[in-house]
Amino acid sequence: MKANMLMIHFGELSTKGDNRKAFIACLLHNVRTSLKSFGLEAKSDRDHIYVYLNDSDPEPVIARLKEVSGIQRISTVAKCEPTLEAMKLAALEVLQEEGGRTFKIDVKRVDKRFPLDSYGITVEVADYVLDHGDFEVDLHNPDTRLKMTLRVDACYLSCHEELGLGGYPLGMIGKVTMLLSGGIDSPVAAFALMRRGIRVECLHFASPPYTSMAVVDKLKDILACLNDYQRDIKLQILPFTKIQEAIYEHVPEPYCITIMRRMMIRLAVAMAKKNKTLAVATGESIGQVASQTLESIGVIEEVTNFPILRPLCVEDKLSIIAKAKKLGTYDISIRPYEDCCTIFKPKKPKTKPHLDDCLYFESKFDYESLIQECLAGVETICFSEGKEVIKE
Repeated sequence: MKANMLMIHFGELSTKGDNRKAFIACLLHNVRTSLKSFGLEAKSDRDHIYVYLNDSDPEPVIARLKEVSGIQRISTVAKCEPTLEAMKLAALEVLQEEGGRTFKIDVKRVDKRFPLDSYGITVEVADYVLDHGDFEVDLHNPDTRLKMTLRVDACYLSCHEELGLGGYPLGMIGKVTMLLSGGIDSPVAAFALMRRGIRVECLHFASPPYTSMAVVDKLKDILACLNDYQRDIKLQILPFTKIQEAIYEHVPEPYCITIMRRMMIRLAVAMAKKNKTLAVATGESIGQVASQTLESIGVIEEVTNFPILRPLCVEDKLSIIAKAKKLGTYDISIRPYEDCCTIFKPKKPKTKPHLDDCLYFESKFDYESLIQECLAGVETICFSEGKEVIKE
């Protein structure tokens, strides 16, 4: 019996209670969108989504589904009638196709009206297989582990299962403005948000001529990687040069990074409100650099009461690097082009800045007009499925 379906398991969606239907509907939409190029049909019920393979090779379909957040597991399944006789014949056929010598059968009886319980079904099916095939039972290390799920409409048989991305369906939790520097951390943070069902719009601070436009090429390649998990991503580039020049003209060097980050948060919040996103997100990790100490974070966040998310706040650098390599962004991020956070890096940045000092230094120049000028010069680039599609 040829496996001709994929069964998608929901994982965390089981905790959603009254919102479960909305989460499943969102995931079904995302699955259908991701499989559009395959031309395959997908349907859902309360517990699973089913993808009908027809004669398609399951491997590329599964590979694509493993990039869809909200999927816990993907089983390749065959389907038979929900009768004991049909289940016996189907189990024998599936095990013969697998070609192993030993087997174990696990039965889950969802349809409680069936006269036999899970153990009874297991015994009946296993006895039939032993009587009609050259097999042995091995409960501990079988060549083939056959899972059988008995539902009202059918029995589903599976020997192969792949882990999915987990998390929640993309778009179900909302949308945030993600600060994307081109370094190692922020793409990993963006992916972490996507996995939790949050769509991202990206914001980058550029400082020409101090920073090379090659940084933008890095960002485009990073977004092409992230497009595997979010098909459409908007990148907005803000001209940050005049603000940085003003900071380094009027602010003592140890405080420059703190004031620069305060300006970035002001700009990011303004863009988030304009774009109607629900929060600002960064790739910061607690204590990694001077501006990421708890004291610095407190002083920097003082400029707003808008939500600031830090998906990597408790991750160490080695963990972040490992995730970046797995994501495919690491080799892009380490290309030798500086961003606005590194070109004027002070020798001894303040790790425990004082708010009163920050307010005093900011009073020495008209940052409000510079912020408005920066916002007026925004450039927007949109990416879809790894390609730049719109440029404003």
